[in-house]
Amino acid sequence: MTQRTLIKNLAASNDGPVTVSGWVDTVRDQKKVQFVVLRDESGAVQLVHPRAEETDPIADTISALGHGSFLTVSGILKHDERVKLGGIEVLIESIEVVSEALESPIAEDTGIDKRMDWRFLDLRVPRNNLIFRIQTTLEHAWRTYWVEHDFVEIHTPKLMASASESKAELFEVKYFDTKAYLAQSPQFFKQMAQPAGFGRVFEIGPAFRADPSFTSRHATEFMSVDSELSWIDSHEDVMGLHEELMVAGLTAVKEKHGAEIEEAFGVVVTVPTTPFPRIPLAEAKRIVAERGYEVPRHDDDMDPEGERQIAAYVKEQFGHEFVFLTDYASSIRPFYHMRHEADATLTRSYDLIFNGVEISTGAQREHRIDVLEAQARDKGLDPEELAFYLDFFRYGVPPHGGFGMGLSRVLMLLLGLPNLREATYLFRGPTRLLP
Repeated sequence: MTQRTLIKNLAASNDGPVTVSGWVDTVRDQKKVQFVVLRDESGAVQLVHPRAEETDPIADTISALGHGSFLTVSGILKHDERVKLGGIEVLIESIEVVSEALESPIAEDTGIDKRMDWRFLDLRVPRNNLIFRIQTTLEHAWRTYWVEHDFVEIHTPKLMASASESKAELFEVKYFDTKAYLAQSPQFFKQMAQPAGFGRVFEIGPAFRADPSFTSRHATEFMSVDSELSWIDSHEDVMGLHEELMVAGLTAVKEKHGAEIEEAFGVVVTVPTTPFPRIPLAEAKRIVAERGYEVPRHDDDMDPEGERQIAAYVKEQFGHEFVFLTDYASSIRPFYHMRHEADATLTRSYDLIFNGVEISTGAQREHRIDVLEAQARDKGLDPEELAFYLDFFRYGVPPHGGFGMGLSRVLMLLLGLPNLREATYLFRGPTRLLP
């Protein structure tokens, strides 16, 4: 393993010998002294080399450096408050060009499609790199919450014999002498964990939707954050879990990255108060209409502009970035969502809206086999085609519920990014399979 000091640790180090490695960010090749800004995965530092009057191989090497070339440099670390870049610099004693770089095909003003073509270079930009350090902190905080609350992590298969959500938006693949489908969600399998006696489960894993949308918030492959738990009384218990999880995640992000986020993205991370506002969908539509917007849909759902409008209302009235829209119509919800006893046209379900965009759907699941079969038929589904799933409910299953949430959407909205592609390590959409 190469012995080097991370640049972020130089400020706390004593003056003296040091070795650093990283990419050339800028070179100032002056007559008497040369400056190189070197950047590694943790930060940037200024390297200094006073030119010698006679033969100077270090100066020759620096003069030939190209942006993005990878170096290993040994020298003397010096603290000097006059240095604008962190108050430290390294006086070069030796320099090794480990890997030369061609001229970069992208620049600061390059469009996003070309930047996605050269994603490995795009991710060198500190702002873009930071997104995935924030993602790491967020996922770690969620996992810590789950583990501390006795949840079991599961890893569900992504090759399925039948659809997990609907037969639309389904990727079909050849599977030996038959066919299989890429999982749209881990829905069936996380529910299977309830009669298996796991009690509480979670998974962060890929999901696939054959959705030809080119919007700023859709992808054909995405990371789904899922949780399911037994012994609930209603979807209210699922919302309680969900909001606690979001508070845990955002608290960790604010503590570790709050200052960096404000500097890089101009966003002040807000840790939300609980409980989050809850508004039944019918009431939310009435509020939106009173604000001058009529949802132009023929079904009972909310549309993106309606979500933005209700989010604006919640921000004005409650000072909150989150809102649960509850009690969605059974006509637009899956057959496995439990319906209200008093009104079977409504489900015990919700969508969680964050900064004007839906990030998650959750619900209490229907666990009574006779009701579940009836609701499947009501949706035009053949219970025999769902036999493996319905068997989960024939051998004793507790009341349960859960949610699925898009990881990249959360990051996009948290950081105020213009689209999902910025918040996804390698984006997949209708026209993108590379890199």
